[in-house]
Amino acid sequence: MTRPPAPALGDVLFFGAAFLAASYFTFAAVQGDHGLFRRVQLDAETARLAQERDRLAADLAFLQNKTRRLSDDYLDLDLLDEQARDMLGYLRPDEVVIR
Repeated sequence: MTRPPAPALGDVLFFGAAFLAASYFTFAAVQGDHGLFRRVQLDAETARLAQERDRLAADLAFLQNKTRRLSDDYLDLDLLDEQARDMLGYLRPDEVVIR
């Protein structure tokens, strides 16, 4: 019986280098700065920031409405009365305060 010929040293080095290069690029695609794990982190951060943006937009709309209602062009007397009572502690003479 004859033995199959042993692989040449060049073939071993070529396939070894190809395996190392493929391993490196696979690792970089998963763990690197632009890899899959970083993509998951960025997606989670994007969702969190979108929630915060929506909350801030709602707060802004509330404050704009309140500001418009207290402006010179359109004065909401009930809101003005509520704010004066809350901020300055005003009471009417005929009111009783229960704490």
